[in-house]
Amino acid sequence: MSFDFEVVATDGAARAGILHTPHGEILTPVFAPVGTAGTVKAVPPRDLEELDTQLILANTYHLYLRPGDELVRNLGGLHEFMRWDRPILTDSGGFQVFSLADINKIDEDGVTFRSHIDGSQKRLTPERSMQIQQNLGADIIMAFDQCPPPTDRAEVEAAIARTHSWLRRCRRAHPDDEKQALFGIVQGGVFPDLREASARFVTDMDLKGYALGGLAVGESKEEMVATLDQTVPCLPCDKPRYLMGVGEPDDLVEGITRGIDIFDCVIPTRLARHGAAFTHDGRVNLRNARYRADEAPIDSALVNYSSQFSRAYLRHLLVAKELLAYYLISLHNIDFLVRHVGNIRQAIIEGSLREYAARFLPRYLRRDLSTE
Repeated sequence: MSFDFEVVATDGAARAGILHTPHGEILTPVFAPVGTAGTVKAVPPRDLEELDTQLILANTYHLYLRPGDELVRNLGGLHEFMRWDRPILTDSGGFQVFSLADINKIDEDGVTFRSHIDGSQKRLTPERSMQIQQNLGADIIMAFDQCPPPTDRAEVEAAIARTHSWLRRCRRAHPDDEKQALFGIVQGGVFPDLREASARFVTDMDLKGYALGGLAVGESKEEMVATLDQTVPCLPCDKPRYLMGVGEPDDLVEGITRGIDIFDCVIPTRLARHGAAFTHDGRVNLRNARYRADEAPIDSALVNYSSQFSRAYLRHLLVAKELLAYYLISLHNIDFLVRHVGNIRQAIIEGSLREYAARFLPRYLRRDLSTE
């Protein structure tokens, strides 16, 4: 079967697994950099492969608007279009539509919105989201859902009702074959009873995997962790679990410890465009004058192409607004997260996850150099 998922080791609730896809195996837990418009910003696919990136996320909303999902289909699908032969996950487009609240109108059938590119009126429904993602040809596709503000109970309840109704329609519109794995999305904000009810409904659909949506969108980290504690045990043990939009190094530890298998986030490239980089001692802001003559690499614990350049040189590039800075720092940040999750996976296999977390978290969280 194309989308078999097997758990090969556990350490508490954490799992090391293998998700088989038509474009290769994904060793879980896994972090997926975000390639919004069919590219991980500033980083070529060749370099992502060298970093052993196993999965990337592309955005349905953006590719639908530009260049168009039918064009991508006609040019061989997203894998061929962007020259990436490893697994791809596409989101449903729902998060982007609902984040543009001032230019959209929601009804029970779907969402009407105006393109942020040219102002033209567009329409997304569960069926259209499935069609777009089928045209793009991703390995893992997401059901169309509504992502509400996480702490407004009335809005969350209404969003859950739509999400569940739309999931039924996505399931009917998605061919029952092994070309694409459809994941359902559990909503419910920070409300334990709503999360449990949503998890029961979504898992009853017997899908290839399950995602937790509506987190890391404004709630506190404590609320996010509490929601994971409440919800992850409601998800099947034999299917992959995906925490959407989360990528902070400490959040990856917390999520994996609680049984999450897949993560994605724009943070490694977004931070790079602002001159910030991950290190084992916390974030650093390479624009700061303190690095003007610093000969050290960003983090001496990582050896990759970017590590041969000094902090002083990277600061110079940033101040001069040279594009090479964004490439080198993005490369470093992606490498940091991919290796971090790979190290966690190895710790799970060795039964030493608690020790890894005890070493990593205090050092990473003891100070944040990004504001110094």
